[in-house]
Amino acid sequence: MKKILLLIATAVFSSASLLAQAPSEAPKPDSRVEEVTIKSSILGVEKTYCVYLPAGYDRNPDRRYPILYLLHGASGWYGTWTKSYNMKTITDWRISSGFSVPMIIVMPDAAGTGERNTGPHMGYFNFSDWRYEDFFFQEFIPEVESRYRVIGDRAHRAIAGLSMGGDGTICYAMTHPEMFSSACPLSARAEFLPTGYDRPLYAEYLEVCKQYNWVEILRNASPEKQAEIKSVRWYIDCGDDDYLFEGNAHLYLLMRELRFPCAQYRVREGTHQQEYWRTALPDVLTFVSIGFSEASAEHR
Repeated sequence: MKKILLLIATAVFSSASLLAQAPSEAPKPDSRVEEVTIKSSILGVEKTYCVYLPAGYDRNPDRRYPILYLLHGASGWYGTWTKSYNMKTITDWRISSGFSVPMIIVMPDAAGTGERNTGPHMGYFNFSDWRYEDFFFQEFIPEVESRYRVIGDRAHRAIAGLSMGGDGTICYAMTHPEMFSSACPLSARAEFLPTGYDRPLYAEYLEVCKQYNWVEILRNASPEKQAEIKSVRWYIDCGDDDYLFEGNAHLYLLMRELRFPCAQYRVREGTHQQEYWRTALPDVLTFVSIGFSEASAEHR
């Protein structure tokens, strides 16, 4: 018996050694994530952001890419998508498997200055003393798109985000529809927050949220403004047990009522949590890629 066990152990060890020495059948992609800091005159501070560069970016200096702005949620930071949600691994997989076109993904920082990245200055809105939305469009996008080889037109620019970032996604795509071809809010606050929702660390952000009921803003917009918002491709995703489920459903139903050419709604099993957003990202990448590809086809 001891001899048999020894032979089995030897065989397993030999196989493992051969596997370790064998070249990998699928070479690792040469994509990378880097951190960059921008000095903002509007905010009066420096802001750091993460950038995903797809495989081949450094090897193809003449190629330009579509771009996705990917927003984090409350108590998050610019590294949330890469550190907590496996953004690079998921994106590498979707691109290499053909479900996504190669793209640049930019993850900005809208963290607060208080405990756990909350408190003052958290969020994507303009505050009385903190004009983040102005910074995003007047400084941030121009900085990013001059630094990296992006195509740089609306047809090849998209935005997506989770929770507070989903709120920012709706805000930016509705107030600046001329900037984005696709918008993908995930578990977003589409209406007012539920009664009894109270988080002291979010106080400043929640106070500003009271100004924005996106369902009513869309409903009451002029026909001209509604037409501009309709020109954006919309992908809404919210879990069936998420406390923000009703607002997302109401937003989608209004888009159907207004006959949006492209408004998709996904309800999957899940709540307001990390795993839900991690599993949402693959389809977001495919959705925005379809929009990018359609735009490229039109220009051929």
